[in-house]
Amino acid sequence: MTSTSSPTRVAFVTGGARGIGLAIGQWFLADGWQVALIDNNAETLFPAATALGQPERVLPLHCDVSIPEQVAQAVQAVVERFGRIDALVNNAGVAVFKRIGATSFEEWRYVMNTNLDGPFICTQAVAPVMLRTGGGAVVNIASISGLRASTMRVAYGTSKGALIHLTKQQAIELGDAGIRVNAVAPGPVETEMAKQVHDETIRRDYFDAIPLRRYGSTEEIASAVGYLCSPAASYINGQVLAVDGGFDASGVGLPTLRKNS
Repeated sequence: MTSTSSPTRVAFVTGGARGIGLAIGQWFLADGWQVALIDNNAETLFPAATALGQPERVLPLHCDVSIPEQVAQAVQAVVERFGRIDALVNNAGVAVFKRIGATSFEEWRYVMNTNLDGPFICTQAVAPVMLRTGGGAVVNIASISGLRASTMRVAYGTSKGALIHLTKQQAIELGDAGIRVNAVAPGPVETEMAKQVHDETIRRDYFDAIPLRRYGSTEEIASAVGYLCSPAASYINGQVLAVDGGFDASGVGLPTLRKNS
């Protein structure tokens, strides 16, 4: 009796050079996948991929996800190297933190190009590849800012809210073909970007509003993404999983409740 092993699964992770994206890539590697890390910052991407120490299983690709031609080339490179794509994680994102009146149209488009156009372009490019091997999973990295409004996030929050709806549109159309599409909406996460834009006052405000009273880790976000890409989530489609310590569930009065308890 001859046994045949299952082909090694392949993940396509955008914004994979650092932070949440890199942690997602590491999760897939630890679970036995091969990984394509996509990023538009070559200076960060290639050293990060080298540091993973698994060149035979990691393919770094310099690519701007808002440019369809570059995405098509990246997808082709992955197919030529690994032969398939089983999971797409649309993690690449940018932010402009300004009030509505101070946000220029150019800044608005800059955010939309990456945060909304990117997942649209990448999913369209990857879906046909997934269908050749029976389907796959897409996870769009949204944000808690797409679920609840906040100051100085008119472009960022709107892009993530639109991405959440795009997730549902993709889920109903691609699900019929065997591709599940879900979103993860992280709350505040300990990343280099957060350290740059969240001063101590903002951090205290978040701690007051989050029931778990802390920021999340990139590994916690990666675990949620990995779950949604795994067979354990085989009947989950079109959903938004807030990985936020309870931030979206909380209302006013949490600090007072803690004090009285």
